[in-house]
Amino acid sequence: MVLLRRVIGDALRARRQGQHRTLREVSSAANVSLGYLSEIERGQKEPSSELLAAICDALGARLSEVLREVSDTVALAEQMPGVLVPVAGEPAEPVARPSVRKVAPQGVRQVTADGPVSVAVRQDSPLKATLRTNRVRPAERDVVCAA
Repeated sequence: MVLLRRVIGDALRARRQGQHRTLREVSSAANVSLGYLSEIERGQKEPSSELLAAICDALGARLSEVLREVSDTVALAEQMPGVLVPVAGEPAEPVARPSVRKVAPQGVRQVTADGPVSVAVRQDSPLKATLRTNRVRPAERDVVCAA
C-alpha cells in the first residue's frame, strides 16, 4: 500500500536532492527542525498544510506543483494491480489496466493525458512499496529498453 505521507516525503526529498541541498539548509529556510524534516522526507510524519507550504517555499517550488506530482503518483498507484487495496468492507471498483512499457530494470513508463510519465516502483516490504513518478522530457521519450 502506498502511503500519502510517504509519497509526499519522496517528492520533497527528490526536489531537495535535485537542488544539491542538505537537510540542514532546507530546514533552516523553512524554519522547521532538521529531525522533523528528515521524518517528513522518510514518510514517518505527515506535514500540516502550513508546514508543507513553508517547505515548498524553501525549495523554491510551488505547493501546487508538489501536490500535482504527489497526485500523479497516487493516481498511477491506483491503476497498478496489487499496489493499493480496497479497505475491508468496501467494494473494489474495477480499474482499467494501464498500458505499460518497461524502460528500466526498476521502472515502467505509462502515457497519461498530460504526456508520458516514468514510474519507478521499489518494493520495501510485502506490504509497502514506494512509487516515484517523473514527467518524461521530449529527449527521453525515444529511449525505451525492451524487456
